[in-house]
Formats: sequence, structure tokens, C-alpha cells
Amino acid sequence: MVRLRNLQFCLGVTVGISATFTVLVMRWSWTSIPDTGQESHFKRGTSNNSCPCSSVTDDYNIAQELFQKVRIVCWIMTSPTNLQSRAIHVKNTWTKRCNVVLFMSSVQNASFPTIGLNVSEGRSHLTAKTMKAFKYLYDNHLEDADWFLKADDDTYVIMENLRYLLSEENPKEAIYFGARFKAYVKQGYTSGGGGYVISKEALRRIGSEGFLDKRVCTVDGGPEDVQIGLCLQNLGVRLKPSLDVRGRTRFHCFKPEDVVTAKFPKWYYNFDFDHGKGGMDNISDYAISFHYVKGDTMYALEYFIYHLRPYGIPNRAQTLNVQT
Repeated sequence: MVRLRNLQFCLGVTVGISATFTVLVMRWSWTSIPDTGQESHFKRGTSNNSCPCSSVTDDYNIAQELFQKVRIVCWIMTSPTNLQSRAIHVKNTWTKRCNVVLFMSSVQNASFPTIGLNVSEGRSHLTAKTMKAFKYLYDNHLEDADWFLKADDDTYVIMENLRYLLSEENPKEAIYFGARFKAYVKQGYTSGGGGYVISKEALRRIGSEGFLDKRVCTVDGGPEDVQIGLCLQNLGVRLKPSLDVRGRTRFHCFKPEDVVTAKFPKWYYNFDFDHGKGGMDNISDYAISFHYVKGDTMYALEYFIYHLRPYGIPNRAQTLNVQT
């Protein structure tokens, strides 16, 4: 009798295990997705400066090639009071994709680190701060890159898109790019906050000629972006348009949500070289920069640009540069 009960118990356990296994196999066959090679963005490849990769499935070959061919020094204008509230977020996000990154401040901070320019802080001294930064770049980093990007500590830049714009340009020409304003300077000038990038030849002219005559370049005082625009114009540095082939904007001096919704202040329409274009249809798929970006938004942009992927929609490179 006992032996019969043991036999029944063993048979029940065996049947139960078999049934459970069958159900699990059937459920897996219903719910599993065929392997298409698209892995989770949480599985990351090996990162380096040229490729802080979000996923082993992303093809970074073109971006890595441009990282080697289009060398950019990024210099960020900051201040001692902004290091932990602003600059740290720039340091942790997009500047990892620069070939060289330098944080320029009024005083040196060895731990961050920042380069001390020995200038007074405040808007009235921004021109001096910028000119001294360019002189520092000329003296110490002229041969380290072909292009030199100036950005604020609340600017966000998509470096891959900047390199794409510059990939068909010649750094031996005296040229620069940015969000263009049309007032005060005949050829226009660029918004400082939206970021602007100058060629090696432009930097050479600033460093070798820009400090010789105050009538050519103001070394302190006045609105910084206007004064730098006048300086570059006087040195024969040409401000080139940066719209893509469809006439859409790439450099932006406002935060992303304001650009997407065309939420601009009234003065902007009188200053913007491109007639205050805004709205999603007027923003390039290869947008380069945005301004007034808070720290938490920078990390959100990192996720949206480098991690978030719509399943089943492959992304193919577009030809959006204007052929000149």
C-alpha cells in the first residue's frame, strides 16, 4: 500500500513537471521576438572619446572616421561659480566627443580642471575673456586641431553633426559658422550662446593680428558676440551660412523646446539672419547646437540622441550639406 502511494506521488510529480515545462515552452514560442540583431541599448560596447557608444548595434564607423579627419578643439566659457551647477554637466555629456576639450574661466581650478585667463568676471568683460581664450588657443593648441568651437556652459552640441558640416570645408580658409545675426556687422555675426566654430586660419589671424590694433579687434568691453564678429570681419574671416540643403537651421541660440515650437522673443525676428525660422519642419535632422540647456536636460538629450531607438526603423545617413 505504501509502495503504491509512493509510486502515485512520483508519477504526479513527473506529470506536473512535464506539464509546466510544456506550458513554458509554448508561452515562449508565443511571445519571443525573432532575433534581428537589435540588442538592448543597455548592452554597451567599449567606449572611447570618438564613440561613447549607446549600443553594440549602432554603426559608428562614419562618426569614428570623421572624428579622426575633422579634429575639433572645444573650449567652454565658464566661471568659478558655474563649475558644479553648469560646467560639470557639459563635461559629463557632449564634450566627451571633442578631440580636445578646455574649460576657460577667470581663475585656474586644477581639480576640475579650468584654465585661468586672469580676467574679471561679468558681462562687461566677456570680450576680454573670449579674446584671451583665443590667444591661449593660438599659443598652445593651434596644431592640435583644424577647427575651434566656442560654447557656453549651458550650450549643448551634437559633435557628429558639427563634424559633418565641416567635413566638406577647408580649415585653411579663414571662415567660421554659427547661428547668424544680421545687425551691427556688415556680414553678420554669430550668437555666442549658440556656439560658433572657427577654422585654423581664422584662429591664426586672431592670434597673430588681432591684438596689434584696437581698431581691428577690441580686446575688452562692448557686447562680446558683436565685438568678436567685427574682429573676424576686419581680419577677413568670412561668416558662412550653415543651413542645410533644405534651408533648415543647424545652430540655435535657444533651448530645444523653444526652437521646436518657434517660441522666440520679438527681438529675435529682427536680428536673425534666417528670418527667425522655427518649428520642427525648419530644424535640420542634423541640428548642431542649442542654448540655455539645463543640466538635467543635457542628460535627457544624451538619452534621446544616443540611446533611444524606435524599433524596426533603421537610420540611414542623409546628404544635407549645401554643395559649394
